[in-house]
Amino acid sequence: MAPIQVSIKHAGKSHSLELDTDQPAGVFKEAVSAVTGVPVERVKVMVKGGVLKDDSDWKKIAPKPGQTFMVVGTATELPKPPPQPTVFLEDLGDQELAEALAMPVGLKNLGNTCYMNATVQAMRAIPELQTALSSTPQTAPLPRAMAELYTAMSRTTSAHIPISFLSTLRQVVPQFGEIDRSKSGFGAGYAQQDAEECWTAVTNALKEVPGVSPTGGPAAKKFVEQYMMGEMQRTLTCDEAPEEPATTSSEKVLKVECNISINTNFMLRGILDSLDQKVEKQSASLGRQAIYNQHSRLSRLPAYLTVHMVRFAWRRDIAKKAKIMRKVKFSTEFDALDLVTDDLKAKLAPVNRKLLDVEKERFERRKVRRRTKGVAAASTSKDGDVEMGDATSSAAPTAAPTTSTEETKAEGAEDKGKGKLEAGELEDESVYRERELKELNALVDEGLKNDVGCSTSGLYELVAIVTHKGAAADAGHYMGFVKKSVFHPELVEEQDDDWYKFDDDKVSVFPKDKLATLDGGGEDSSAYVLLYKTKSLV
Repeated sequence: MAPIQVSIKHAGKSHSLELDTDQPAGVFKEAVSAVTGVPVERVKVMVKGGVLKDDSDWKKIAPKPGQTFMVVGTATELPKPPPQPTVFLEDLGDQELAEALAMPVGLKNLGNTCYMNATVQAMRAIPELQTALSSTPQTAPLPRAMAELYTAMSRTTSAHIPISFLSTLRQVVPQFGEIDRSKSGFGAGYAQQDAEECWTAVTNALKEVPGVSPTGGPAAKKFVEQYMMGEMQRTLTCDEAPEEPATTSSEKVLKVECNISINTNFMLRGILDSLDQKVEKQSASLGRQAIYNQHSRLSRLPAYLTVHMVRFAWRRDIAKKAKIMRKVKFSTEFDALDLVTDDLKAKLAPVNRKLLDVEKERFERRKVRRRTKGVAAASTSKDGDVEMGDATSSAAPTAAPTTSTEETKAEGAEDKGKGKLEAGELEDESVYRERELKELNALVDEGLKNDVGCSTSGLYELVAIVTHKGAAADAGHYMGFVKKSVFHPELVEEQDDDWYKFDDDKVSVFPKDKLATLDGGGEDSSAYVLLYKTKSLV
């Protein structure tokens, strides 16, 4: 029989193909593989009666000229189902539930998707975002997909496969669907992408998510504008024309950048270098290009401050993007007063100074209570009864347990006018907190108090990090790190400052003492995106 022309439909596209019924059906499947790009072992050609097999009889199928064959299969391998069935929290007993809740779930890598996994995990350090996503139905594709992803992650104890979120991300931001050009043929997969670019793209996609209102009514601003967006004031003065009036502009920013040069050793220095730069622009008074001093400062600090360590830069000598390997130290507690305008600094400073004093006093109270608890435990009688008289003695404990280096440094940090705290002088902690909150609130500027989602003190604590591992700018591996207390708020008072490390689907505890290893200086993981949360007044 003479060959006939048939139509192959795959992934919404149609292909014309010649079918020779004198040849085995397996040969036709190979031809289908060639035109669709689906490996022959995964090609499924749908015909009347089921799926075309290598030994199918063409006489029984009786194909006709112009007939359409549906093809099922993907060019890249689909993620395999988990080896064990997904277990939902509702199906666990009390003990199993407690153990499961202790560790957050990871995300499967679907082929160079570590950049996305690290970003998604780091953004979980913003509980207000999850509240905003779940409180109202999301109409935009990516916020809806993110809300569904976070809900799914909260309902399982197994690593989640984020295929739906990934598909939506690539649909909304086609850049993340780029194919790796370094490989050819059927082995080509999706290219590695930049985690900071993913962070920015996701944040931009979340701009239409409704804000959070403390009164429960509609919020005046969208969520990102409330909690993640700062305002930058820039002033330009011309070096070559001092008489030219300075120009001031304002813009909204989603991050501050830390430039890294051969002189950068600390994050604050790198940020200030990025805020004070020399730029070239057209001078109206000189009628030509001239050098200007650009002085930038934040006129609004968001509750969540994103810092981008600019580790990737274009090198003209090699005509490609390269990674800056220099070690740059970052702090777990950050005072942002040096980054703000004089006007904002005047509003923040009273609360800033008071909160620092309050934190020292809280630290001292915790130390006394730990010592008191240690004495109470030591005075337990042989039959297990506690001698309460010793535990409540007004004198400071004489046999205090060994304190950490951090605690030793804090000795004497309490207010000089109040003298040393004694165990017997301590009231219930809630009494102190209520009094402290009242004093702090009285110092908060009224304008800042009404600006939901801003920082009222300028003091921050580090809650999430995205790191990059490797020497190449377009390769390597991204991981996310989130402070444990984000998932377990009860650990705040216990001063448990350890972290969770999210290496795709592998989740482990990362000791706080090892955070300094993320400063960089080599090919191992180095901090790339840092998320700081403004400190609570409570």
